[in-house]
Amino acid sequence: MSTTRPPRRAAVLGHPVAHSLSPVLHRAAYDVLGLDGWSYEAIDTTEEQLPAFVNGLDASWAGLSLTMPLKHAVIPLLDHVDPLANVVGAVNTLVVQPTGGTRPTFVGTNTDVHGLVAALREGLGEREVRSAVVLGAGATAASTLAALAQLGCAAPTVLVRSLGRTGTLQRAAHRMGVEPRFEVLESASTALIDRLAESDVVVATLPSRAADPVAEVLVQAAAPVAGVLLDVVYDPRPTALSDAWAAAGGAVVGGERMLLHQAAEQVRLMTGRSAPLGKMSLQLQEALARTNRFSHRSA
Repeated sequence: MSTTRPPRRAAVLGHPVAHSLSPVLHRAAYDVLGLDGWSYEAIDTTEEQLPAFVNGLDASWAGLSLTMPLKHAVIPLLDHVDPLANVVGAVNTLVVQPTGGTRPTFVGTNTDVHGLVAALREGLGEREVRSAVVLGAGATAASTLAALAQLGCAAPTVLVRSLGRTGTLQRAAHRMGVEPRFEVLESASTALIDRLAESDVVVATLPSRAADPVAEVLVQAAAPVAGVLLDVVYDPRPTALSDAWAAAGGAVVGGERMLLHQAAEQVRLMTGRSAPLGKMSLQLQEALARTNRFSHRSA
């Protein structure tokens, strides 16, 4: 049924951003919600271009989804940052709130934490999270620490390739009041396999294919695992790590589930309406299937 709400604009910004599936998700939601005339685009935007873009937003905009490298860069441009986004140190959602004046108010939020919690709960069911491992130390890792804390694990192990690059994440952890243990990721070590096998949850936040060496070690070790793996990478899909984890007996939650749930929360924030998860999920699966077929033809 059509709505009388005036059409608004929204977009996902990042660099690069052409691959983003956010338009698929948001447009599916607008269709079901009857938001006639609402639009959602992917706009390639660098850190240098971001200030001019944000300052040019007016009341015709509902909001922005922000991907790398803009999750930190947008913070100084905002009027308000919600407490969760502030402690995590990453904003992936800008909500435009009209004020009646010439310039709307810009509010920064973080829906990645919501997406991680919801996706992990799909895999966990009623199980508790007593131990967890996070692979990587970027912006998604900070959101992961917050998500794990919400699930009851405030002292996960964070495995990184270089301890010298963990400063930002350590400061975020301090703001959150969580106490992760940082260790160097040695993909060929027996200790790594033991750590993964003993964990209730493993979240891989590494870039595409960066976790492949970990997958190789899992395959070679042939050691059973019992926890839940969430690999935030969804292209290629499934990842080598996901395949290795499933073969070892663990439960796998695809990164597209996090994408779905964080987008659903963005829809709620930007439209004021509950997101139609079923329709969004269906459109996402169809888009991923098309992407995978194209990737296989191109290989």
